[in-house]
Amino acid sequence: MEAITITRTASPKEKPDFSTLGFGKHFSDHMFLMNYETGRGWFNPRIVPYGPFQLEPSSMVFHYAQEIFEGLKAYRTKDGTIQLFRPEENFKRMNKSAERMCIPQLDVDFCVEATKALVSVDRDWVPDLEATSLYIRPFIIATDAAVGVHASHTYLFCIILSPSGCYYPEGLNPVKIIIEDEDVRAVKGGTGFTKCGGNYAGSLRAGERAAAKGYSQVLWLDGVERKYIEEVGAMNIMFKIDGTVITPALLGSVLPGITRKSVLEIVREWGIPLEERALSVDELLAALKAGKVEEVWGTGTAAVVSPVGEISYKGEKYQIADGGIGQLTQKLYDELTAVQWGDKPDTRNWIIPIDN
Repeated sequence: MEAITITRTASPKEKPDFSTLGFGKHFSDHMFLMNYETGRGWFNPRIVPYGPFQLEPSSMVFHYAQEIFEGLKAYRTKDGTIQLFRPEENFKRMNKSAERMCIPQLDVDFCVEATKALVSVDRDWVPDLEATSLYIRPFIIATDAAVGVHASHTYLFCIILSPSGCYYPEGLNPVKIIIEDEDVRAVKGGTGFTKCGGNYAGSLRAGERAAAKGYSQVLWLDGVERKYIEEVGAMNIMFKIDGTVITPALLGSVLPGITRKSVLEIVREWGIPLEERALSVDELLAALKAGKVEEVWGTGTAAVVSPVGEISYKGEKYQIADGGIGQLTQKLYDELTAVQWGDKPDTRNWIIPIDN
C-alpha cells in the first residue's frame, strides 16, 4: 500500500464547547480518503481538509445503495494519552459487510494505521471531559457514474471524526423501548448482519412512531415468524432473567456488535451464566409478568452500555425491576469505560494507543 499523504487545512475550524457536544453534530478539520478501481485496487490514501465530495448525480451509491459504514471511538485518558478500543474488530466487520455488499476488501492493519494517522492529525478534537469521546465513522460508497443494477467498479473510502457526548439525551439513565410488531428490520440471508445504510433507512418509520409515543428506540422482532427478539435500532440487547444473561444468537439477521462481543467476553470471564439463543417475545413477557427479568440493557459503540427501564408491547408497559440501573448493567458500564478511558489497566489487549 502507498504511504499516506497529509494535506493540512489552511483554515482550522473553531472547536465546539466540549461540555455541550451532543452526538454526531460536529466534525473535525480533516478526513481520510482512498480510492478503488477494478484492476488497480485501493490507491491514493490521503488525509485532506474536511469538505464536500464532488460526485456525479448518476453515482451508483445514490441509486442502488451500495455502501457500508462502521463506528468506533478514540478516548483521551487523564494523562492526555489518546487511545482506540478494538479498532481491528471494526475493520474485520467492515470486510464482512463489504463481502455481502459486493465491495472490495480492505487491509485491516492498514485501516487501523490510517485511523491512527487521522486521529493524530486531529488530536486536539479529542475531548477531555467525562463521558466524551471522538466518534470515528469509516464508510465506503460506490462511485461508478452509471445507472444499471450491478456492482460498481470504483469506490471511495472515507473516515471522518466527530467529537461527541452521550448518544442518548438520558445519558446513563434508563431508556424506554417499544417492541415493534408491524415493520421488520432484517431476515436471515439478507443484510441484517452488515452495517449498511439500507438497514437503518428501513427502520426509520418504526423509530418515528416510537419517538412520537415517548420511546427512545425500537426493539425488533425477527422478520419471518415475528416472535423472536433480535436487536434494538442502535444497539444489541441483553436480558438478565432469573440470574442468567440471555442475548439473541448471531444467525445472520443481527449485527455482530463489537461492544456486544466485549460484554459477553467480560460476562464469561466473571463466571455469570450466559446463553446466546432465541428468545421469544412470549417468553420475555412471561418472565416480565413473573418478575424474573432483573435487568435489561443495550450495547453499542455509541452508547456503550445503555440500561432499559421500560419495555412496551401492544400497548402494555412493563417496568424492568425498579426502573433504575441494574447492578450488573452498572458494573459492565464501569468496566468497559474504565478500560476505554484508561482508568483501569488493559489486561485483555483491547486498547491501541495513538502515538504522540
